[in-house]
Amino acid sequence: METDNSEERIRNIHQDLLDVYGEQGDHDDEDGVRQLLITILSQNVADENTARAAENLFNDFKNYREIEKASVEKLADSINPAGLPETKAERIQRTLKALKKHGDSDNYSVDFLGEMEDSEAQAWLEEIKGIGPKTASVLLNFHFDADVMPVDTHVERISKRFGLIPFSASNEKAHELLNESVPHEIKNSFHMLMIEHGKNNCTARNPTCEDTKLKNYCSYYQKVKTGDLEPEEYPEEA
Repeated sequence: METDNSEERIRNIHQDLLDVYGEQGDHDDEDGVRQLLITILSQNVADENTARAAENLFNDFKNYREIEKASVEKLADSINPAGLPETKAERIQRTLKALKKHGDSDNYSVDFLGEMEDSEAQAWLEEIKGIGPKTASVLLNFHFDADVMPVDTHVERISKRFGLIPFSASNEKAHELLNESVPHEIKNSFHMLMIEHGKNNCTARNPTCEDTKLKNYCSYYQKVKTGDLEPEEYPEEA
């Protein structure tokens, strides 16, 4: 299936997403460290479970030092609703250690990332085991308005169905391609609106493409809903 990620087409998609879902709220947290930890908790888990785990985390521990110094078992028990609790506990503690080491004190801050080039800041974050392009991009885009495009499973799925990226693109390649093609000033909005569309209509199974005008961009609608392909014939990467 052919791809078309021209700026005009992306802006048209963005406008139609706005028409359907409206402006999305500002998800930035003034505390960048807190935002980064919540983003780690959110990896591969539903929003409501992320919220429960985050509430537990910041109620159970007084400060970031306590979180870093806690036993993995105690931290994992606190964030259990987020799934993979031991793995995420280790990621959180590695992240806090890296932030403190960079500051050479007990002060945990991400402010130094805002002084770097976007690509340098992204690379620094991705050096921390367990932080990939999506987690790094969320912090940098939301907190610093960096020119980076977060790509979660919803954004990747819809971008493939809309022909913005090839079905064969890895998540890393999806970040690269969408970062290049989506204009800076709409990256944050585009990301959040695509997530809304992914949750409400463009689901992984049985998408309800016909319910919105966004069907005009969707290869699933054009190929499956109109009868040209059987669902099992549509690329699995969608």
